[in-house]
Amino acid sequence: MEIKFCKNRINLIHSFGISRSSNDYYDIIYVYILDGDIIARGEAAPSKRYHESTELILSVLKKGLNVPESSSSKEHLWDFLKPQLKGISSLEAAVNMAVWDWSAQKEKLPLFNLFGFKDEILPKTSYTIAIGNLNELDERLEESEQCSILKVKLGAPNNDKEIIRKIRAKTDKLIRIDANEGWDYEMAKNMAFWLADRNVEFIEQPFPAINLKDTKKLKSISPLPLIADENSILSTDLNCLVDCFDGINIKLMKCGSFDEALKMIDLAKKLELKIMLGCMVESSVGITAAAHLSSACDFIDLDGNLLIKDDPYDGVKIENGHLELSPSKVGLGLDLKQKKFGLF
Repeated sequence: MEIKFCKNRINLIHSFGISRSSNDYYDIIYVYILDGDIIARGEAAPSKRYHESTELILSVLKKGLNVPESSSSKEHLWDFLKPQLKGISSLEAAVNMAVWDWSAQKEKLPLFNLFGFKDEILPKTSYTIAIGNLNELDERLEESEQCSILKVKLGAPNNDKEIIRKIRAKTDKLIRIDANEGWDYEMAKNMAFWLADRNVEFIEQPFPAINLKDTKKLKSISPLPLIADENSILSTDLNCLVDCFDGINIKLMKCGSFDEALKMIDLAKKLELKIMLGCMVESSVGITAAAHLSSACDFIDLDGNLLIKDDPYDGVKIENGHLELSPSKVGLGLDLKQKKFGLF
């Protein structure tokens, strides 16, 4: 058994803007576990919001990861590898994906079977309309045709209502709003009531994560549910969110592993919090990995691979707006479609 890694740049079809940043590309890291005929894969898509970067990840990987001489279980392999990852959540996510992929391939099962999930119709995913040039809006809406739900990024100064008006002039698709910590209380209050009449399902992360006081106040009057993203990192965060949010957004890049994501799903259900499964801008490795959890969640936002030009892998598909995983493919169920140095 050996571990390899590769840095890869994924270029976006359009600039991806949110309330605090805009990007034309993202650098990600692929991690591979090679064991005989098995090629197990994982992806790290680090976020500056959580003080992570590809440079930080490479500083760990270039020193080399020790692997056990033999490993009979994913638990043993993960326990051996995790302490070497320096607490970098996106790197932990990548290695953990590869560990679960390795285990599922050894068992000759699709990964969702290892989680105890069956082959069934998966939920619909939303398609993100990021903050950007409004002249490109028609083109972006055309690109979203395969999805019946839109996730619209807001938090742009003095422009939020105009974005929604322009979208509503073109489509009546269900909309989910993500403010990415971009509003103050008065703006959020105004927008919540204004959006409630425009076929909007919920509002994600209206305020900075430190502002739970205003979040709690908004929840008490908002006609729309509130979903935590930047406040929802680990299972240990959830108990203090119950009075402030109606649901949580779980992302593997934030929580660091399938194991932690499953804990979050279990606890959220006990706390009667709705569960959204989200992503960063990722290729089909990370998106497909997360899709294996989707049948346990209420809302799905796994579209990162739809927003990029040069995805080197094939994985999860979209059929009539629903995610679709092949029950005949073992592990994550990925195929390399773009042969390139360093990719497996």
